[in-house]
Amino acid sequence: MTADITARIGSSAADIGQAAWNACANPAREPEPYPFSRYEFFAACEESGSATARTGWRPTHLTIERAGQIIGLMPMYLKNHSQGEYVFDHAWADALERAGGDYYPKLQASVPFTPATGPRLHVAPGTDVDAVREALFATGASAVKQLGASSLHITFMTEDEWSAAGASGYLRRNDQQFHWENHGYKSFDDFLTELSSSKRKNIRKERAAVREAGVEFDWLTGNDLTEKHWDTFFRFYMDTGGRKWGRPYLTRDFFSRVTASMADQILLILARRNGRHIAGALNFFGGGVLYGRNWGCTEYINFLHFETCYYQAIDWAIQRGYRKVEAGAQGAHKLLRGYMPAPTYSAHYIAHEGLRRAVDQFLVREREAVAEHIEELADRGPFRKGEGREEDDI
Repeated sequence: MTADITARIGSSAADIGQAAWNACANPAREPEPYPFSRYEFFAACEESGSATARTGWRPTHLTIERAGQIIGLMPMYLKNHSQGEYVFDHAWADALERAGGDYYPKLQASVPFTPATGPRLHVAPGTDVDAVREALFATGASAVKQLGASSLHITFMTEDEWSAAGASGYLRRNDQQFHWENHGYKSFDDFLTELSSSKRKNIRKERAAVREAGVEFDWLTGNDLTEKHWDTFFRFYMDTGGRKWGRPYLTRDFFSRVTASMADQILLILARRNGRHIAGALNFFGGGVLYGRNWGCTEYINFLHFETCYYQAIDWAIQRGYRKVEAGAQGAHKLLRGYMPAPTYSAHYIAHEGLRRAVDQFLVREREAVAEHIEELADRGPFRKGEGREEDDI
């Protein structure tokens, strides 16, 4: 990069501003952009009190500017814990603490509470992508020292960003999720024809059980979303999240704010029984992908989770002609339901030389293990393995 550029750290998304942020991160390239790079999503997280210094997510968004214009943006947070990230580094923190160092605070370049693959380094149109990315990587590493952090972690980035991070000296890590892909299906039954007989029968059995329990579903998006719906869903979210994690991450105000600013990229699936909503799943969508995010319920019905989060999402994606459903982090049970393993990517800059060497050696072995695991899972998938051949249950 030339000498006429400057780097700056913003104290919030609002400090950068909607117009400047979106001009870099979400230029008008397609009708439905990747939802989790939009200013509106970050502002809703921060202004609702969900991602703030008080909750351990202090905004420290990095920008690269030329002549007063933002040409590069990497949203970052200074954190004093490793919660809400879905790429686990607790062992690294323990190792540095045992060695007498401080792992926290650390820098996290991610979308808060959102394990969805997408761009993490944003480059303005008409700018040298490689040069701006290199500048973001370099200034991100410098920010570690300037802010007294131990490290910088860029999570759920795209594969090409991951490759560029490696070229800039960052350590590279892989994990895996389960994604459903649309192979041009015309209906849910069309999708089922590609599965082995046993898996096809199992899914039909699960869906029938939910129908026979009297459950129906509402798909809500855009102007159909109301504050009453969010009151209902937040009750589900708090009940289920509280039992699983202790304290859910998102405040009630988040849902109001994100709906006010980007309702056209939200799909709320609500399960209804006897005229009363009993469960729900929050999804975002854009770029031909539906992203499953949060789920909750207040009434247990066998297979209701699978139907609400996975099968309804597939139905919606097929009807809309979407190419993929990303159902969130973890969950090997998704494999039997048509969601296949896919790699995820993260990059890590660690200032402490000893910890960096140890992590580097660990990641070599971990990448090999993850690749082998993805291959093994794919071999055990529910799809037919050959013409006329049916596979047994796993």
